[in-house]
Amino acid sequence: MDQQCHNAMQEIDNVQINFDANGLLLLNVALALVMFGVALGITINDFKNLFKQPKIILAGILSQFFLLPLLTFGLVILLEPEPSIALGMIMVAACPGGNISNFMTHLAKGNTALSISLTACATFFALFMTPFNFQFYGNLYEPTSNILKTINLDFLELVKVVILILGIPLICGMYIRFTQEKIALRLSKLLKPISIVVFLIIVVVALLNNMDIFFEYIHYVFFIVLGHNFLALSLGYAIARLFKLSLRDQKTLAIETGIQNSGLGLLLIFTFFNGLGGMAILAAFWGIWHIISGLLIATYWSKQTLEKY
Repeated sequence: MDQQCHNAMQEIDNVQINFDANGLLLLNVALALVMFGVALGITINDFKNLFKQPKIILAGILSQFFLLPLLTFGLVILLEPEPSIALGMIMVAACPGGNISNFMTHLAKGNTALSISLTACATFFALFMTPFNFQFYGNLYEPTSNILKTINLDFLELVKVVILILGIPLICGMYIRFTQEKIALRLSKLLKPISIVVFLIIVVVALLNNMDIFFEYIHYVFFIVLGHNFLALSLGYAIARLFKLSLRDQKTLAIETGIQNSGLGLLLIFTFFNGLGGMAILAAFWGIWHIISGLLIATYWSKQTLEKY
C-alpha cells in the first residue's frame, strides 16, 4: 500500500496539465488587465502616504518577501513533499499579494488605503524579488533544484515576464490616473470586475478541462495548501503585532501576506514548466482556497467591535 502511495506521489511530478497556447495568451491578457484595473486606482499620494510610515513598509516587505519565502522553505524541509509540489509552494510564496486583498481588507474593516498602497509597493518589489526568491529557494532544495536544472530556467526571462504582466500595466494605469483622473476612475470601475471575472472564467475552464487530474491528485496538496495559507496569514498578523501596528493595520498586513497572487504563479508555471502537475494543482487550489479563507477571516473580523481600534 505504501509503495502504491509512493508511486502515485511520484506520478504527480510527471503529470502535465492541459492548457493550450490560446489559453495561456488569454491568461496573460487577463492578468495584465487585472493589474491595470488595480493601477487605475493608485495615485502618487498612496506612495507618499506609505513612505510617511516607514515602519509599515518595513513590516510589509519583511513579511511578504523575506519571511514568507523563508518559512515556506522551512515547511518544505519539514514536510518533504514531492518535488513539483515543493516547487509550487516556493512559487506561490515568491509571488506578491493578490489583487483581491484590497477587497478582503475593506470587508474585514481593515485599512483599505494602506492595502492599496502596499499592493502597489509590493508589485514594484515583486518585479525583482519574485524571480529572485523563486530561483534562490528553488535551487537551495536539491529535489526542486533538479527540476530547475532539467528545464534550464532563465532568470532574466522570468524577470521579463513578471515586468510584462505586473510592471507595465502598473505604470500605464498609474500614468492614466495621474493625467486623466476622470477617465481612470470610470475605467477602473468597469475594468476591475470584468477583468477579475474573465480571469476566473479562464481558471475555471482550465480546471474543467483537467477535472479528472485535479480530483485524482487534489488530496496530495489539500492539507499542504491549508497549512501554508494559515502560516502566511498568521505570519502577517504576527509581524504587524510585533511592530505594534494598530488592529486595522494588523488585519491589513495579515491579508496582504495571506492572499497571494497565485494567478501570477499559475501563469509562470504554464509559461516555464508546461503546467507541471504538482506545481499547477497546488497553485490552482491555492487560488481557490485563499478566496475562501480570506472571506472567512474578513467576515469574522468585520463583526469584531470597533472599540479595539
